[in-house]
Amino acid sequence: MKMKMNMRLRKPVMAFLFLTVLAPIVLYTDKLSTFSTDEFFQEPSSLLPSNPDATALNFLLPQESSTSLKEPMRLVYSENSTQSDTEKSRRTRQLNEESKGIDTNVTGDNQINPIRQVTANHEANEESAAVQKKSEKLKVPDLEQKQEQAVEVSLKVNERKPANHRNRNEKRKQDQEEVLGDVRVRHLKDQLIMARVYLSLSATRTNTQFNRELRIRMKDVEKLLVDATNDSQLPNNANEKLKAMEQTLLKGRRIQDECSVDAKKLRGIIHSTEQQLRVEEKQTLFLTHLTAKTVPKGLHCLPLRLSADYYSLNASSQQFPNQDKLQDPNLFHYALFSDNVLATAVVVNSTISSSKDSSKHVFHIVTDKLNYAAMRMWFLANPPWNATIEVQNVDEFTWLNASYSPVLKQLGSQKMIDYYFKTKTTELDSNLKFRNPKYLSIMNHLRFYLPEMFPKLNKVVFLDDDIVVQKDLTGLWGVDMKGKVNGAVETCGESFHRFDRYLNFSNPLIAKNFNPRACGWAYGMNLFDLEQWKNQNITDIYHSWQNLNSERELWKLGTLPPGLITFYGRVFPLERSWHVLGLGYNPNVSQKEIERAAVIHYNGNLKPWLEIGIPKFRGYWSRFFVEECEYWFFTIIKSTCMG
Repeated sequence: MKMKMNMRLRKPVMAFLFLTVLAPIVLYTDKLSTFSTDEFFQEPSSLLPSNPDATALNFLLPQESSTSLKEPMRLVYSENSTQSDTEKSRRTRQLNEESKGIDTNVTGDNQINPIRQVTANHEANEESAAVQKKSEKLKVPDLEQKQEQAVEVSLKVNERKPANHRNRNEKRKQDQEEVLGDVRVRHLKDQLIMARVYLSLSATRTNTQFNRELRIRMKDVEKLLVDATNDSQLPNNANEKLKAMEQTLLKGRRIQDECSVDAKKLRGIIHSTEQQLRVEEKQTLFLTHLTAKTVPKGLHCLPLRLSADYYSLNASSQQFPNQDKLQDPNLFHYALFSDNVLATAVVVNSTISSSKDSSKHVFHIVTDKLNYAAMRMWFLANPPWNATIEVQNVDEFTWLNASYSPVLKQLGSQKMIDYYFKTKTTELDSNLKFRNPKYLSIMNHLRFYLPEMFPKLNKVVFLDDDIVVQKDLTGLWGVDMKGKVNGAVETCGESFHRFDRYLNFSNPLIAKNFNPRACGWAYGMNLFDLEQWKNQNITDIYHSWQNLNSERELWKLGTLPPGLITFYGRVFPLERSWHVLGLGYNPNVSQKEIERAAVIHYNGNLKPWLEIGIPKFRGYWSRFFVEECEYWFFTIIKSTCMG
């Protein structure tokens, strides 16, 4: 039954497939056979509909006519012909009209192909541009003619210039010729120098052929220069000789292959010389410091004789007068700490000589036990008029000990002593001024203990022993310091007198608390308000920073760096004329500035009592040698030091 059913369904399915698939193939094949070859290969645009929307497609599918195209009219102009603007516009319109008349392939409703129309318009525009270019070319002769006329006018103007102007130009040319009259002579001399250099070099010296040729050229050049001092005196063949020598020197440059080797040798020599120079400079600096800190023979003999004379006196003769004035706050008090008898005498003498009333001045001098007797004897023998003198021994300050002062504890350590007194010069610090043994003396740090030393005084002027007073200093006590502790002259006029010069700003403790560009100031002549000192606990601040610097990581040793830190923000700037510095290292300090100063300071190594002192500044110091000073000084030297 199933087989019969399948046979019945197969016939309708096959008939359906024949109608839907094979029948269309047969019909289209028959239709294609009816097309001719011309119809099959005709223009695609002819198959498109002729409605207005089809015009847009003609821009994409341009048609070419089967007939021949008419070429647009070409206009040729001669070089001498001219056209007006009206003529040019007429020709342009004619070209446009003729281009519109060209046969084009049109669609069914006779519409013109737009691409052909655009092409024709473009050709017309090109033709018009060509016409314009030719007309511009015709204008060039007119422009050239105008330029020629301008040149003629300028020539006429130049002809009218006065004769003296031409004379000046001729004279200027003659001067230039005179200046440049020895160019070839100098060139020949330079060639001789170069030739001698090549003769000394190894590569060219061993080349016999080049050596012989170079010597011949040198003789030729030397003959030219025998009697010639300028180019006019050179013979006619000078240029040939010059060129020949130039060619020979060029050969020498090519032969010299060892220039790089010689350059390395020269660099080595320069490096060795520079290294030797640095060693010599360091040695010179060391010797200068040694000379500055060595006591001259005369200054060494003076304390010896004075000490002997002092101890020969009875007890009553060893006392100073006016001791009741030592604690009077209404007088002018000076603090001076030194072991140099002669320098201290000049400071006291110059201060008294410049004062209006010497009876109101009190000098508190502190020295070490070695010079204590000599210092007292000097002022007993040479009393400073009506002024009051006090001489103390630093060892008598029992309150100043290592348990109270951190710096005393540090200075007494073996590490510090080794730092100052080790003898290996190769291990010396680069900055030798920090290695001065005077920093081991507590006298250098007494300036931080003024309230403890003078508990009943309100203000004290601190003086160094290398200063000279030229004017009355009593005006300092009238300065309103506005609550500051230290009155000092600032030194930031020079870049190296700022905080970063003295403190180690790579340490975070210093960088956090201080400004590296803060202005420095100078010791030597300072006004201290002892009342404000006590109120602001300055001594405790000094002790705290000294404890932090036990390993010398914050600053090198000395008194100025801890002074900058201790009095940071507590300094009242005085006028510069109060204190002029630099006479101990700077020979360029102006005389006008020195004469205007109240105090001049010989800070540096070139002290005025040393032979290395600056001669022109020594007179300001030596004039305060009174007759007694000269008598004592020279008499003692002769009797004690010279036998």
